[in-house]
Amino acid sequence: MFETKFLSSRLDPSTALELGEEGRVSGYGALFNLLDEGGDVITPGAFAASLSHRPVPVRFLWQHDPATPIGVWESVIEDARGLRVEGRLVLETQAGREAAALLRAGAIDGLSIGYRTRRADKTDGGRRLVEVALWEVSLVTFPMQPAARTAPSPSPAPTQPSPPSEPDHQASHALQSLLNRACAVLA
Repeated sequence: MFETKFLSSRLDPSTALELGEEGRVSGYGALFNLLDEGGDVITPGAFAASLSHRPVPVRFLWQHDPATPIGVWESVIEDARGLRVEGRLVLETQAGREAAALLRAGAIDGLSIGYRTRRADKTDGGRRLVEVALWEVSLVTFPMQPAARTAPSPSPAPTQPSPPSEPDHQASHALQSLLNRACAVLA
C-alpha cells in the first residue's frame, strides 16, 4: 500500500521550507522521532536502504499527484533531524510557477512524503516506521506533522506536538484513506 506523511514547519522555523532564487527549494520532507497525527513515528535510518538502492530519482510532486510533477529534487539525504531535501521548481511549467507563487504568498507551507512501509513496529495507537521505500516528496497544503510548518509561529515550539482533536484525527485518517485508494487506482 502506498502511504503518505505530511510535514510542515510552522512551529519549528529551523525546519522551514525555503524558496530561493530561480525556484530553489529546501526543507525537511520528514522529521525523526516525532509523533504524527496518524500515530506514527519515523525512526532515524528509515530511509537509508531506499536512498542507497533507488533506481530512479525521488519525485517532486504537487499534492502527491503523479500527473503533476512540479520540480526536481537534486539532494535527498538523511541527517540527524530527518529527511532533508533540496531542489528546484521547474518554472518553465505552469504548475511550477503556480507552486512558487503560492510558496511566496505563504498560501502553502507543507512537505509530505509518499512511501511504502517495509518494516514497522506496532506501538500504542500507531507504528514506529523502521524502514520505508521512499517514492516522492510533495509540496502540500495539509501537513501531517503540526510541529513542522514553514511560517513563523508567534509562540515558542512545544516540546511535544499536541494530540489532534478527535474530529481532526478522524479527518486526517479519512484523507489518508482517500489518498491510499486513489494511489491504488493509479497503480
